[in-house]
Amino acid sequence: MNEMLRGASRAVLFLLLFQGLGGDGSEFVGDGRDFGGDYSKLSGIIIPGFASTQLRAWSILDCPYSPLDFNPLDLVWLDTTKLLSAVNCWLKCILLDPYNQTDHPECKSRPDSGLSAITELDPGYITGPLSSVWKEWVKWCIEFGIEANAIIAVPYDWRLSPKMLEERDLYFHKLKLTFETALKLRGGPSIVFAHSLGNNVFRYFLEWLKLEIAPKHYFQWLDQHIHAYFAVGAPLLGAPDTIKATLSGSTFGLPISEGTARVMCNSFGSSLWMMPFSKYCRGDDVYWKHFSKGNGGVHHSYHCSEQEPQSNYSGWPTYIANIEVPLVHAGYDAYPSLSEVTHENLTSMECGLPTQLSFSALETSDGTFFKAIEDYDPDGKRLSYQLNRLYHSDPVLNPLTPWDRPPIKTVFCIYGTDLKTEVGYYFAPSGKPYPDNWIITDVIYEIEGSLFSRSGNLVDGDPGIASGDETVPYHSLSWCKSWLGPKVNITRAPQAEHDGSDVQIDTNVEHNYGEDIIPNMTRSQRGKYITYYEDSESIPGKRTAVWELDKVNHRNIVRSPVLMRELWLQMLHDIHPNAKSSFVTKVKRGPLRDEDCYWDYGKARCAWPEYCEYRYVFGDVHLGQSCRIKNNSTDMLSHYL
Repeated sequence: MNEMLRGASRAVLFLLLFQGLGGDGSEFVGDGRDFGGDYSKLSGIIIPGFASTQLRAWSILDCPYSPLDFNPLDLVWLDTTKLLSAVNCWLKCILLDPYNQTDHPECKSRPDSGLSAITELDPGYITGPLSSVWKEWVKWCIEFGIEANAIIAVPYDWRLSPKMLEERDLYFHKLKLTFETALKLRGGPSIVFAHSLGNNVFRYFLEWLKLEIAPKHYFQWLDQHIHAYFAVGAPLLGAPDTIKATLSGSTFGLPISEGTARVMCNSFGSSLWMMPFSKYCRGDDVYWKHFSKGNGGVHHSYHCSEQEPQSNYSGWPTYIANIEVPLVHAGYDAYPSLSEVTHENLTSMECGLPTQLSFSALETSDGTFFKAIEDYDPDGKRLSYQLNRLYHSDPVLNPLTPWDRPPIKTVFCIYGTDLKTEVGYYFAPSGKPYPDNWIITDVIYEIEGSLFSRSGNLVDGDPGIASGDETVPYHSLSWCKSWLGPKVNITRAPQAEHDGSDVQIDTNVEHNYGEDIIPNMTRSQRGKYITYYEDSESIPGKRTAVWELDKVNHRNIVRSPVLMRELWLQMLHDIHPNAKSSFVTKVKRGPLRDEDCYWDYGKARCAWPEYCEYRYVFGDVHLGQSCRIKNNSTDMLSHYL
């Protein structure tokens, strides 16, 4: 029996480590005959986020005044030693031409391949833990004997726009081949786990696939090759942090100036991929190229519903960007682009010139914002060009539009909430030359349903019921709730192990498309919760779930032990022959691993005696280490069916 339990645990961990859950208890169809619900045939495909893939030099660059040169296969992103000693050389290897997205004439970089490309960005004794991304997941896989060919990383050059990823690297052709190879190699479909920008990449791939596969075979291909999709920390409606990076720079914590970071970020076509946009506006039909005459470019214009002009700030909590125009006593002829800015943007006037312009999410994504600053900021024209060429005129999809539920059997949307998150900025001229010509005079934060300025003052606006994950606002993260149907089951449970006394359940909650769901539930100030929104009935044969994790930030969510535990239990539920419900129960949570057991000094025994027992192993240095999961807990799995 112990061997059976260990075997079941390994099967569970198999998909947990890919952050994949699956199924509704029924058998799956991989190639039509051979899969039959055997989870050992599944593969896990990981799509990392922005700046989460190693880039290596693909040329020789002699760095003057530095003993460190760049040679082929040397780390570029991220080698902090060379960044500190030869920053100018490093920039040559990392920057792209802002217009054609080509490499610097003296140095080029390309993404690394394999799992090593996403585990640690800067391996080293000191820097390794600080730059760790997926290393803990890979170690977990190795510890439990997962086969190496069952875990597939698909790193990409995160500096490029989706259009250039395909043109330069054939990335989406390779990704399609990766799914097909995994099916042939292991005999079953794949689990997709995407984090942050990786979700935008996967969305574009699904649209690109429509143009590569005959329409009648598209859904068949998806069912055969993709079993489940997990969108973690997805900026579904963009992130205001993109605006801050374009005007003042985002250093990623690196020892570089904000001006240098701004030049770097604005050279990347991908920087605009996460531009905030309105949920009320959509682009042209993605199939236009099949019917378009001629070979000229087509602009994907926005088509906004009547809700856009009626909503405040394009549905976001506040204006994304508020920018003070340099005070020059001249007419509009000095700033021709300003005359085209709508009068609603003008908040005050001096000598016939606006002193402050405010821009909503729609106006940042449709080009109005960059057009307004292009006459007195050199990056304005460059960014306008990138926006039009790489996004609005993309032949597959305008990514700066809201997306519907992916047509995949099982979709889980997972994100952190209730952390202080930036939602708006105030910019003013600094008096310094480019690239340091703007300073941030104020920042607007959302904090648990309220808006505050950087000084702590309350700000008027339309805050949501919660705040985001420190990087992406709640408004953008929670858009996936629109993928849920008209009847939703909601459960709120503590993140820590619990006996079920603090679990709240509300079934068949009414939900209107495009609107948020506000749980009628209490929350203790002492603990952290997970709120589950689950729907397995709206779309026959498909399941959709949204998980909100209190106080889990954007980067660390992929390393959250609470998330790993929930994925583990969902997998246990899905492969168990006696599972009756579509989702794992949340009524009770006990220890699942030896690491979860600890010593209760008040009772002089191991806590959770139902699950844990004292079992000393040579090398234990304290009582807590000797508390381990009971070997004879044969009924442990039955608690979660």
